[in-house]
Amino acid sequence: MITVEHLTKCYGDFLAVDDLSFEIDEGHVYGFLGPNGAGKSTTMNIMTGCLSATGGHVKVDGYDVFETPKQAKRRIGYLPEQPPLYLSETPEEYLRFVGQAKGLKGQELEEQIAGVMEQTRITEVRRRPISALSKGYRQRVGIAQALLGDPRVIILDEPTVGLDPIQIIEIRDLIKQLGKTHTVIFSSHILSEVQAICDKILIINKGKLIAFETPERLEKQLLAPSEITLTAEGTEETVRAILADAAHITQMEIREAGAERVCVTLKTDLEDICQLSRQLFFLFADRKTALLEMALKKANLEDIFLELTESTDTATQPEESEAKEA
Repeated sequence: MITVEHLTKCYGDFLAVDDLSFEIDEGHVYGFLGPNGAGKSTTMNIMTGCLSATGGHVKVDGYDVFETPKQAKRRIGYLPEQPPLYLSETPEEYLRFVGQAKGLKGQELEEQIAGVMEQTRITEVRRRPISALSKGYRQRVGIAQALLGDPRVIILDEPTVGLDPIQIIEIRDLIKQLGKTHTVIFSSHILSEVQAICDKILIINKGKLIAFETPERLEKQLLAPSEITLTAEGTEETVRAILADAAHITQMEIREAGAERVCVTLKTDLEDICQLSRQLFFLFADRKTALLEMALKKANLEDIFLELTESTDTATQPEESEAKEA
């Protein structure tokens, strides 16, 4: 559906996008992640034809964004981080203007306006000035304009930024619905949000693609060791003796948690962390030692994001000798 080949963007001496290549398939929701300044918005602006590239190509449904921009742009609906709204107009007036700019006319225009307003749930506010709408409704109007023209690809840059928790949930649900009929690409700083609704995740850092996988495969590839924290009655010596019989423990930290109580943090290389927790339960039961608490921690997207971006930053740091020479 979308092919990005060796995309590069320079601002003077600053390399914002560095030889970026990936392919987006049709009919999925893609999350676009990266630290501030990683090149996410620049890449999205280039993909939509709003910004020129220093080098490389972007093709949408086979049409090059730079060589055949009209055909490529017809297939894309775009919501920038700052929605391009005319605050003095009503949503209905604004959508009519955008629809006409996209070449829609007559009955088709009116039907599409009614359809996108219903899809984004803004029909009830269609005749209010946009300036009087909440941030959440303004975002919905911005998404509605992106849907006009029935584009096959929807690109949303930070669609939930500045929203309250209820509004975030509503926009998240809307993106899920859009993913059933469109290819959706959106960027976000809310990692749990990306993990909850995306089929695949792209992570870039310093303009380079450092990961492109499903959330599940990222967990397995990067953070297979999972963590168990437990609190047990007994001395450190007693607990260590019990844990000596447990298999697949790769790391262990024990500390006192009060009189005759210890807290233990364990890491395992087992894919199914429940295998170890079951084993621990019966080991403590066999020794008639009370297991007061046990909590399982699985790898999450925040851990993965930090590991990837930090390892990339470390890899690009100059050696001490090189730094001195520089």
